[in-house]
Amino acid sequence: MTAEETQEPTLTPGAAVPRWREWLERHKKEALVVGAMLMTLAGPFLLRPAGSTGPARYDRRLVVMTPHHELIRREFGAAFSRYWKEKTGEVVFVDWRVPGGTSDIALLLKSEYIGAFQVYWEKTLGLEWTGKVAGACLDGKTVFSEGTVEAKARKAFLESEVGIGVDLFFGGGPYDFQQQARAGVLVAANGKGQGGLPAVRKAHPEWFSEAGIPETLSGETFRDKDERWVGTCLSSFGIVFNRDVLRRLGIEKDPEAWSDLADPRLMGQVALSDPSKSGSVTKAFEMVIQQQMRVAFDDLTAKQGAGRFAKSPQEIEKEAVRIGWMEGMRLIQRIAANARYFTDSSPKIPLEVSRGDAAAGMCIDYYGRSAEEQTRGKDGKSRVGFVSPVGGTAVSVDPVGMLRGAPDGELATAFMEFVLSDAGQGLWGLKAGVAGGPKTVALRRLPVRRDWYVESRLGMMSDPEERAFEKAKLFHYEANWTGPVFNAVRFLIRVMCVDTHVELRAAWEDLERAGFPKEATKTFHEIGLIHFDNAAGGVTETLASRDKAQETRLARQLGDAFRKQYGLAGSLARRGQ
Repeated sequence: MTAEETQEPTLTPGAAVPRWREWLERHKKEALVVGAMLMTLAGPFLLRPAGSTGPARYDRRLVVMTPHHELIRREFGAAFSRYWKEKTGEVVFVDWRVPGGTSDIALLLKSEYIGAFQVYWEKTLGLEWTGKVAGACLDGKTVFSEGTVEAKARKAFLESEVGIGVDLFFGGGPYDFQQQARAGVLVAANGKGQGGLPAVRKAHPEWFSEAGIPETLSGETFRDKDERWVGTCLSSFGIVFNRDVLRRLGIEKDPEAWSDLADPRLMGQVALSDPSKSGSVTKAFEMVIQQQMRVAFDDLTAKQGAGRFAKSPQEIEKEAVRIGWMEGMRLIQRIAANARYFTDSSPKIPLEVSRGDAAAGMCIDYYGRSAEEQTRGKDGKSRVGFVSPVGGTAVSVDPVGMLRGAPDGELATAFMEFVLSDAGQGLWGLKAGVAGGPKTVALRRLPVRRDWYVESRLGMMSDPEERAFEKAKLFHYEANWTGPVFNAVRFLIRVMCVDTHVELRAAWEDLERAGFPKEATKTFHEIGLIHFDNAAGGVTETLASRDKAQETRLARQLGDAFRKQYGLAGSLARRGQ
């Protein structure tokens, strides 16, 4: 076809107008409506991930619910399918379900399992469904009195094979997996006691040891003692940053600590995620708080050693937790005041930083390292960097676990075994294109098995300089310090920083312009309403009650108080007070 043939024909005066154009001219509105309807119908197909289409024919299907991004899904789906084909001759379709982040998945699992149990309760057991039954079946925290309908419902659920058509939960954080295990949603094996992680451990006892995957490390849980979930790779948190943007803002030094994100020169330049949407994001904020608690603990211990006061170790720890909580929340408040936005999608943060739309952001290590790699030039330099604050982040895991009522327990067990095998661990940590590594792009994750790190593999790793097990020794996670208030952390940051971000940022701008006058700055940081005892008491109790009306009232009450406080701080700053 020539260039002339591809051009739009021009119409000369008096020339006949093509019929389709004549129809469009007469029916513009109808055409627009029809076009909009077609786009609406086609949307789900156009937006469907490339890896979501299964093979034309398959022998078995494995359904996996995950928050993992498309690169991880593609590599593990293809690799496991190849492995299973070579082992059995069967074609397996890995059917990924991605409803959102871990918080979205938790809500979906709760809803689906309660719905499935209702059918079982009414149709199979022939019993009446009530609100008490619905509230008790997944309640792993309450010990119900024997003989009550709640106790009967809980017992029936734990003894059932109720399922939702999904085999595995893959990816997230230990907290989320422990919550699902406590609820009874994650199981060690199927109803007949077959398969699951006990079978994997029996076949590979060396993996489930201090030399392989330790049960705990530096206070973090790496695998469930009851074998309902196990970590598959390591992860930590840090700061992804754009050197070009930082220099443009007059910041010559790359960030090293969480407090660097509170620099007023970063106003409107920090990318953050909404912690109420993601357990992993909440975990990052928890690290900020834990570091401040550790600073307070070390300071009080030093004063004790110098004879400045006499307190018991228990008293020192209790006071350090309260001091560190307040300092940590104030630091988060300042970081949030610099936020450009709070996104629902944590993978968006390194993308924004890479493009220069933000100077820095908080993210999981592999997102930051991947952004650094993808912007690296031929000279080996990258405008994007990533740093894990020394002593400011724990080394945690991304787990996998089998769901109650898994449709194909054998396949689910085989997938968990594959992810923990040398082949699966290699997908996490090796360079793209090397033997045993991912096919397209390095996943930039660190394998969870300590025994996998042998000299022959280090040179093929995408991050050979990373020593996660050594890094873990620099930060000891104290579960009893912040674990009981984990849900309160996400709730309070939302009401203090996310819901009130307009007022928070306006007050911060007023403070910065006025040079941070003493009274205004003090007012800005007045967070007595959310002191530790309140967070551990009333706030945590409200969230645990699952009373949405009560939770909404508390959020409105605290949100209004913070808006008033930020308004007052801004007013004082404008008056130079």
